[in-house]
Amino acid sequence: MDIFTAIRERKSVREFRDADIENAKLLSILEAARLSPSAKNMQAWKFVVVRDAATRKKLAEAANGQIFAGTAPVIIVACGTAPEYIMPCGQHAYAIDLSIACTHMVLEAWELGIGSCWLGAFNETEVKNILNIPKSVRVVAMIPFGYAAGPVPSTSRKRLDEIMSYDKYS
Repeated sequence: MDIFTAIRERKSVREFRDADIENAKLLSILEAARLSPSAKNMQAWKFVVVRDAATRKKLAEAANGQIFAGTAPVIIVACGTAPEYIMPCGQHAYAIDLSIACTHMVLEAWELGIGSCWLGAFNETEVKNILNIPKSVRVVAMIPFGYAAGPVPSTSRKRLDEIMSYDKYS
């Protein structure tokens, strides 16, 4: 599958089959994150791979009760280890860097036939407590990964002319 096909066809999966992800595929997903760009090439991140069913259930509860997340065989929790670094443009690098890394993971997973659903709705303090994440580290995303239980419904997208302009904002 080429990258644009993955981008065009990827969908958020919220129903997973009861099937483990092969270790080689999981490592390929994580390798995609490792290879992604980051501010000053700091790679100031840590990815917590959660396979334990009881822990996944707790994380799903911490994700505002999104119980489907706990049914995935793997949840990857993306953590920023240098949240104090602000880029010259004024943005916190960790949130952007991890967004890029997570996108790489989601697209690699899709190419491998593995679905995911990026979760941003969660209680960060609870997630940190469940996974023993230090207070100085920020949790940016939790992503359940697994094989889709069935067809994934499509969502509508805005037209290109609704989201872009040339030469200046309009």
